[in-house]
Amino acid sequence: MSVTQQAAPAVTTPPASGPKQTDGRTAQRPLALRLLARPEVGVFLGAVAVYVFFLITAAPVRDGSSMANILYQSSTIGIMALPVALLMIGGEFDLSAGVAVITSALTASMISFQLTANIWVGVLVALAVSLGVGFFNGWVMVRTGLPSFLVTLGTFLILQGVNLAVTKLITGNVATDDISDMDGFSQAKAIFASSFDIGDVQVKITVVWWLVFAAIATWVLLRTKYGNWIFAVGGNKESARAVGVPVTFTKISLFMLVGFGAWFVGMHQLFTFNTVQSGEGVGQELIYIAAAVIGGCLLTGGYGSAIGPVFGAFMFGMVQQGIVYAGWNPDWFKAFLGVMLLGATLINLWVQRTATRR
Repeated sequence: MSVTQQAAPAVTTPPASGPKQTDGRTAQRPLALRLLARPEVGVFLGAVAVYVFFLITAAPVRDGSSMANILYQSSTIGIMALPVALLMIGGEFDLSAGVAVITSALTASMISFQLTANIWVGVLVALAVSLGVGFFNGWVMVRTGLPSFLVTLGTFLILQGVNLAVTKLITGNVATDDISDMDGFSQAKAIFASSFDIGDVQVKITVVWWLVFAAIATWVLLRTKYGNWIFAVGGNKESARAVGVPVTFTKISLFMLVGFGAWFVGMHQLFTFNTVQSGEGVGQELIYIAAAVIGGCLLTGGYGSAIGPVFGAFMFGMVQQGIVYAGWNPDWFKAFLGVMLLGATLINLWVQRTATRR
């Protein structure tokens, strides 16, 4: 007699109801906090607020040509604010950036005029000089260990004196000669200082260059090994060196990028006005640094973006032109910028603390 045994069906226990348990390593922060962690979010909201404010208080801002002027003013600041921001993310800053713009323009103008050469000779020599100034700043800082504040303050004073003294020595005046009738001028002007029409609105080419440079800088920061190096040396250069990051190359190249930006803006000024005043540029370095700080870059390094300074520069351009369009006393411009800088710094501090709070 055989006995057939049947296996009892497996009993499964339904999962306990209730919220999913997570530990601190896998917990997802709310979307709002993750957005606040982005360095450009605060300045974007600030830029929108400033734009809406002047849109309401200054009727001419609503016109397309007025907005083109605002974007132009923003681009002349923004092109330089981008490399300055990258340098700040890398843990340094450059006080000579403002006068370096004028040094570049003076070099191109005087080399071309005095040698009666094609204007492109002066442009290329100016590029070499600007890159050389950046290399000098970076090399001295790396070799001596001095703070970039002291090194570039010294360069600022040197360039300021050289700009005035050499210009007077060569031209007998404080300004360079008009170069508008020289060979190659029209081609160079088309690249650095031309305009184009969008409907009835005339837009400066610098606006396009500004956005192109911002896109390139964003790609470099977020998608390349060099971008990782910039954040690493700004966060902790000794730790970065320990894991194989070329700290010396990164620091010097960032100063040279500032030199490239100074060259480009200098060429724009030269081919816009055909001549250069040797005493200009003083104080502009603070505008570039402020645009980067308002854009979310920290003076301590290791934190920031390339998009933030774009909005920071736009806020500067918006305020600068908006005060004029509103019919206010333009003497209040710097005071407004100071309030904006302090406010943006406090907002950035609050954003970072909120974003990192668990």
